[in-house]
Amino acid sequence: MHVGVGSGNPVKVAAVKSALDGRFDARVESVDVESGVAEQPFGEPETIAGAENRARRVVESGNGYELGVGLEGGVAEVPGTDGLYLIMWAAVTDGETTGRGAGPRLRLPESVTRRIRDGEELGPVMDDVLGEDDVAKKQGAAGALTDGIIDRQEALESAVAGALAPFVTDFY
Repeated sequence: MHVGVGSGNPVKVAAVKSALDGRFDARVESVDVESGVAEQPFGEPETIAGAENRARRVVESGNGYELGVGLEGGVAEVPGTDGLYLIMWAAVTDGETTGRGAGPRLRLPESVTRRIRDGEELGPVMDDVLGEDDVAKKQGAAGALTDGIIDRQEALESAVAGALAPFVTDFY
């Protein structure tokens, strides 16, 4: 099966490959598509829309992808809590059916939250806070915030697993 991941980020592609874990005899490729949402999605609806747009655009790219996968990270307020949370959503589509899944939510430190509310994006903020480059292509904020208990790939993998549910079981 030909699977396209709507991102050039190697961590996102690795998360999809790992979540598929040999299913469908999948050939997974990176596909450069636009999310159609802000560079720093804010809130669940915008983050979900970004994932869905990416997945749909992969299938519509005309390159013969049988499944399109979109992954989008964002920040959101979570009712009943304080601060902002790192969120991540995945969407998988074959053009007719769309599955959606979410990764873990991680509360962002107040110093990071302040900067995001002032208009900065999480990736560059985390690069600055950690004194590293391209954190989003490595451990991600998830890895930094949990001291490696879960890294970005594992967090995204769980979102992809949820989004694959309609394609791997008969429950949907």
